[in-house]
Amino acid sequence: MPSATTLAEPRPTVADFHRVNRGGGLFSESISQWIGAAFALVAERLGLRPTALTLANLVLGLAASVTVVALADEVAAGTVGAWVVGLVALVGWQLAYALDCADGQLARVTGQGSAAGARIDVLCDVAAQIALVAALSATAVAQRPSTPVWLVAVFAGTWMVNLVTSVMQAGPNAASMVTSTSFPVRLVKLVRDYGAVIFVAGLVLVFAPALAFWVVVAFTVVNGGFLLASIAFSARAAL
Repeated sequence: MPSATTLAEPRPTVADFHRVNRGGGLFSESISQWIGAAFALVAERLGLRPTALTLANLVLGLAASVTVVALADEVAAGTVGAWVVGLVALVGWQLAYALDCADGQLARVTGQGSAAGARIDVLCDVAAQIALVAALSATAVAQRPSTPVWLVAVFAGTWMVNLVTSVMQAGPNAASMVTSTSFPVRLVKLVRDYGAVIFVAGLVLVFAPALAFWVVVAFTVVNGGFLLASIAFSARAAL
């Protein structure tokens, strides 16, 4: 008679978790999703549910962003080292995003997905990204007090284009304006790869927080341009 060990199904590996990832771009697939797969593996071994990872993502992301907001003026005044606050943001945001990748991987591999879990995932993403936008905006204003209020408002609004389009891509009406998966195209798409974006934002906070204003400007242009292009693309298809 075969032993219980022989009959037991093999436990999923890191590769198994990574195999079911939902992409996100070149940076996310190459780095964030692999870290997420490692988190998912640990969570599976500990018997944790996907929502535990979702909530950990929220807590870690909020903690990093609140730290940046709370110390933005001190960093601008030079009383607190920019590299300290920036490193908290860089590491915190990356780990939070990896946990966001991990919850879906864990749910798909272990069959623990649910409508409620999907809702809390999106809601936590919204909360974490609002906090991240606040952190970048606070830094930009602290470093450059003449930053226009309207710019901060447009930056905050257009930033959410990424989240909205990612949710839309999961539905039955998903479509892509650029379907090519060639390496040059994927490099260009890094400007909308969330993992790459928060990596660049974190590096700016570590080494050159004075450039936060231009980070705000750049991503306002990129996300605003993508929104207009998406409207035109969808309108053309609908007509």
